Amino acid sequence: MIGYYVHHQGSGHLHRALAVARAWVAAGGEVTGLSSAARPADWPGPWVRLPLEDVTRPEVAVDPTAGGSLHWAPRGDAGLLARQAAISQWLAAARPRACVVDVSAEVAWLVRLHGVPTVTVVQPGHRADDAHVAAYRSASALVAPWPAAAERRVAGGFTPRLPVDVRQRIRPVGAISRLAAVDPALPPLAAQPQPGHVVVLQGRGGGLLTEETAAELGRRLPDWRWTVLGGGADWVDDPAAVLATAAIVVCQAGLGSLADVAALRRPAVVVPLPRPYDEQHATARVLAAGPWPVVVAGSGAAALSAPVLEAAAALDGEDWAGWVDPDAPALVAKAVAEVALP
Repeated sequence: MIGYYVHHQGSGHLHRALAVARAWVAAGGEVTGLSSAARPADWPGPWVRLPLEDVTRPEVAVDPTAGGSLHWAPRGDAGLLARQAAISQWLAAARPRACVVDVSAEVAWLVRLHGVPTVTVVQPGHRADDAHVAAYRSASALVAPWPAAAERRVAGGFTPRLPVDVRQRIRPVGAISRLAAVDPALPPLAAQPQPGHVVVLQGRGGGLLTEETAAELGRRLPDWRWTVLGGGADWVDDPAAVLATAAIVVCQAGLGSLADVAALRRPAVVVPLPRPYDEQHATARVLAAGPWPVVVAGSGAAALSAPVLEAAAALDGEDWAGWVDPDAPALVAKAVAEVALP
């Protein structure tokens, strides 16, 4: 049995976790998910629903960083106490061979303090602070959901400023898409783009690319046909069928969205939005330096303009080849097996 901690914010962590958990189970293992998010219907094992902290706003939390040594551990928070206790109770009862942590420096430390090996998923951005570096150094393995070829494109790659000893231990496995049919030969679904169709894909992690509806965009930019997903518009749990009809996808620079777009080989306009540790801007910097079929725009307004859309339409979606690795979930599972307790 292994554990898999899944951060509840957004959807990308959960989509990665599902893919890796399926790979682990396919290899004969068992996995328990631990998260404040609800259990997905297709999770291949038990699920421990964790309490949330009572205080979630930094401006009212009491010493949430413990003097700068942690990211989030507000003093005197009963919800946090219950959350950490639930993890400890599960560790003591289940005695897992290892735990994947995607992501939390505090959870990684808590698991390791129980003597359990951790495989930590590295996120992009400026993560050379004490809490990140300590968690990374304590991990038995570090995996990154992006391709090694992209990592080499710019100095510092996706994680500039990390110490050399930490950087050398990171194993890029390739992007991990939620799409069931990720295949180098491309599934039939990926061969159905509709000329002029633009899909605006907005995630659940906060921030909008646009407040305009598809109808409003159509009136302003009538040469294109529009679908807007997420934000204040419709949300679908699996947008693959919609994305497959797109000639262009406009999306944030989140790893989950990019993985889906790359799996379907769609040219993209990418807008990095403000995130902790500048993670989306770090990703956009790598994209802009590579051969990927992407136009990086500074804002949603810039992205949703005729010149930018025309530039993206001229790109070849096949240039995404190599961004998503269909073997990436199995590679993460392999990293877990290498460090797991007997």
